[in-house]
Amino acid sequence: MIKNIGLFFGSFNPIHVGHLIIANHVAQLESIDEVWLVISPHNPHKKKESLLPDLNRLYMVNIAIEDNNKLRASDIEFKMPQPSYTIDTLTYLKEKHPDYKFNLIMGADNLRSFHKWKNYEDILKEHKLLVYPRVLTDKEIQENYDAIPSIESHHFEIINAPLMKVSASFIRNAMKAKKDVRYLLTEPVWKYCDEMSFYK
Repeated sequence: MIKNIGLFFGSFNPIHVGHLIIANHVAQLESIDEVWLVISPHNPHKKKESLLPDLNRLYMVNIAIEDNNKLRASDIEFKMPQPSYTIDTLTYLKEKHPDYKFNLIMGADNLRSFHKWKNYEDILKEHKLLVYPRVLTDKEIQENYDAIPSIESHHFEIINAPLMKVSASFIRNAMKAKKDVRYLLTEPVWKYCDEMSFYK
C-alpha cells in the first residue's frame, strides 16, 4: 500500500508541546497518512554531550504520542553510522519501504541553510519539503527564500501551522533553574523527566 509519510527529524531533548502541535498539524493534512518523529542520535550541528541518552529520548517520544495513531516514533537513525545525515536516512528508508513516499518537515528558519545540507539537490529530486512557519521577521523570511533560488515552488509547500516559540533549550534551562514546566510537556513526559531528574 502506498503511504505518504511526513518525517519530522529532531533531537527531541525533550519532546515538547511545540513539536507535538506541528507533528499533529501535518498529520491532519489530506496529503499525509502518518508523521514519523525521527529521533536523531547525533545531529552534526549539535554537541552530543548536551543530549540525553538515545533510549531515554525515544521513550519520551513514545509516551508523548502513544494515544495518537497518526504519529509514530522512529529509531531508524540509531542503527546508522553517526553523525546521521538526512540524505543517508532517506536513502535507507526508501530501500526499506519502496512503496512509501517520504516528505521532509522543517521549520522556515532551516531553509536558509538547506543548501549546505549533504546532497541537498538529491533530496529535492525525490522528496517534498513541508515547511512550517517560525517566529521570523519579514526580512528574515525573505532572506530564507532568497538564499536558495534553486528551490522551485513545486519542491516545497508552506504549511499554515500554528507559530510555536517554545524550545527544548528553554525547557532544559528552566528545569535546571528548578522552574515548573509541566504545561510545556505532555503529562507523561513531564512526570518521567521529574522522576528521572533530567536536566536538573
